[in-house]
Amino acid sequence: MRNWRSVFGHPTPYDEQVDGIESAIETARDGGYTVIEGACGTGKTMIALTAGIELVRDPDSDFERVFVLTSVKQQLHQFEEDLETINENLPTDWNPVSGLTLVGKADVCPYNREGKAGIDDSNVYDRCESLRDRTRALTGEGGSTTAGNLASRARSQQIGLADSGSRGGSANFLETAGEATPYPPDLPEYDDGGPAGSEVEYCPFYAQYLEDLPDEGSDGDAAEAVPFDFTETGLVTPEDLVGLSASRGTCPHSVMGAVLGHVEVVIGNYYHAFDPTTTSSFTGALLDDSTFVVCDEAHMLEPRVRNLVSDGVADRTLRDAETELSRVIQPVRQERQGRQTEGGSKTADADLVRGELADSDVSYDELERTLEFVQDLRGELDRRVEARLDAEYGNWKADLTQLEDDEIPLRDPAKPAEDELSEWASRAGYSDSVWVRAEAVGAVVERILNSAEDEERTRSMPAAGRLFGEWYRRGHTDYFREIELERTWNEMEPQDSWRRAYTARIALHNCVPSDAIGSQLSKFGGGVLMSATLEPMDAFTEVTGLEYLEREEDRPVTTRQYGLHFPAENRESFAVAAPKFTYENRGRTGEETPTRESYVDALERVAELPGNVLVGMPSYAEAEWAAGELEARIEKPVLLDASSSDDTTQSLKDEFFAGEGKVLVTSLRGTLTEGVDYRGDRLSAAVVCGVPIVNTSSPRTKAVRRAYDDEFGDGFEYALTVPAVRKARQAVGRVVRSPEDVGVRVLLDERYARDSWDSVRSYLAADEEFQPVSPDMLELGLERFRSRLES
Repeated sequence: MRNWRSVFGHPTPYDEQVDGIESAIETARDGGYTVIEGACGTGKTMIALTAGIELVRDPDSDFERVFVLTSVKQQLHQFEEDLETINENLPTDWNPVSGLTLVGKADVCPYNREGKAGIDDSNVYDRCESLRDRTRALTGEGGSTTAGNLASRARSQQIGLADSGSRGGSANFLETAGEATPYPPDLPEYDDGGPAGSEVEYCPFYAQYLEDLPDEGSDGDAAEAVPFDFTETGLVTPEDLVGLSASRGTCPHSVMGAVLGHVEVVIGNYYHAFDPTTTSSFTGALLDDSTFVVCDEAHMLEPRVRNLVSDGVADRTLRDAETELSRVIQPVRQERQGRQTEGGSKTADADLVRGELADSDVSYDELERTLEFVQDLRGELDRRVEARLDAEYGNWKADLTQLEDDEIPLRDPAKPAEDELSEWASRAGYSDSVWVRAEAVGAVVERILNSAEDEERTRSMPAAGRLFGEWYRRGHTDYFREIELERTWNEMEPQDSWRRAYTARIALHNCVPSDAIGSQLSKFGGGVLMSATLEPMDAFTEVTGLEYLEREEDRPVTTRQYGLHFPAENRESFAVAAPKFTYENRGRTGEETPTRESYVDALERVAELPGNVLVGMPSYAEAEWAAGELEARIEKPVLLDASSSDDTTQSLKDEFFAGEGKVLVTSLRGTLTEGVDYRGDRLSAAVVCGVPIVNTSSPRTKAVRRAYDDEFGDGFEYALTVPAVRKARQAVGRVVRSPEDVGVRVLLDERYARDSWDSVRSYLAADEEFQPVSPDMLELGLERFRSRLES
């Protein structure tokens, strides 16, 4: 093993860091993974970066890059900071470690960032693709100009400027990321030689990027189009990328893609490795055995990937797909009926439709049959939603505001069988081929409409077609099908229509994502998966597919667990044997029960500690109840977090951190109990009420539990209990974030304190820090801790 200490960013590593780095290096050399559960302060980011960079820099290693995946923005910044620390402390004769942070088009498009040219977050992706296609059409084979000419014309299209290159006078340049670009704030236009008034908009940034690309057919690499030396720059943040690229007139997003495979450290999120669309269109080249992957916040890997590999289409998407099919079918149908398409319509003409069909394996009859299927499917969806609402609410049309989010299962969640929508389609005469061929039909519809409108846009029929194909191919144990109803409000819909109050979605849920996770991890050469809350480790390696890699592919999996090494005298941790905070024990919110009284008493004692106190409840409804009870009992200000926008949550957080001590009550399903930095005096205590197991009556939850029963033997433990305890541990883990932090961590519920049939004590950290106490001894324990600090 080489001396990785040359890479390590600090003078002296902790013992845990030495062990973690050397374990990760040794395991990755054999193609394996190191799984690290490390408390705050372990230095997990530095462990992972040091191990990965050492392997990348080692000439005897096959690793070429480190690929960091994290689901929390704060952790993304932590990796950026640690990489910069590494670069600041490298030996003087070493080149800096090159790095790049991945973001979406919306974050780097100069026009979108500045709200110019009619481009904003709602249309940036479609507008970008359309402008790129036009730019390529103007400059590609058969085009009327060159990319260099388009970029030059844009430079000259300044107010009162005649291609002088001057930035004085009345020139008006788009500015972004603190830099002036060579182009005006509005999109330039080019006359492509068509009829009068046929000037078309194009993207000058993309034109310049195309101009800088090596000639087609040469051995050049797209990285040659990058106008700055990214190998000498160190870390390139998104702001750096925009400034360096846009100021030179080239496209930041294209530059990001060009350097992707050439930098030593790439920092992104789970989408970049596990979302099929993202990997196929952008990051696929990174998914090979030359990449050392780091999965941060790995306790979220399973639920995040489950969402990424599930699918669904909304009713409005089906409606748009129906319209798109009609527009393609209409000119051929009218021609056959001896009629002509109305002039001025953007509907494709019959010759275009026939030409595209001739170049594909899709027939006109398939278009007709798919349209009938989509129309009938929407009718069946409408019937099922109305039947559900009639059964649940009775006269629901009289007051649409009473409707709540809902799920309509399409089979018994506990008994895998063919879903009711597939059975309906079969009875209605739709064969398997209609489901299977819908994806090909969608692709043809997209090509025809984009050709007819001379504009690349995201169409709805391809998305619907992909879902139909997956619906037919996927099994009924690992996948669960349902109709989701999400509360919205649309004044454009009729007053007695459920569509006024709901967005309906036909959903196909992947219940067991272990195969999807494991198959992606198998593509990498090795790496590290890490979090502060992974226990029990055997359950984690099973649900992420690591156990399969070890057993079937002979790839080693090494586990490490590191506890808090901050001063023990600065913290106190209690597991309080209060009655179980279950629905059966506590009753409805608002009821006065002995269990609720016991919890309010305990919450009051913790809330009265000096400083800020965080209270985590199993749901937002319970959070509202707890906040109301505390407001009536304590003098401290009590803040209530509700399910809300990011801006509202940020404002609440700022209020909590400012001024004197307060109590913040939130749901453990929210965003304030994970990934938030409560370092220093921002938090003096955290208390969790109950074990936050998700609603077990949800059809989707029942389906996941049944699928986990079949896959792992104990669905309740693997799918419900273990994730719930991890959420509780994440919440109380907000308190002690540095050696100087002082605080109290409290888990309220006898399941944390005692061994029993439903105890979760074995899932807590192995250091046994959470000492069991009875409710009446909690106050004494808190007083002793306060006295010890004051003495």
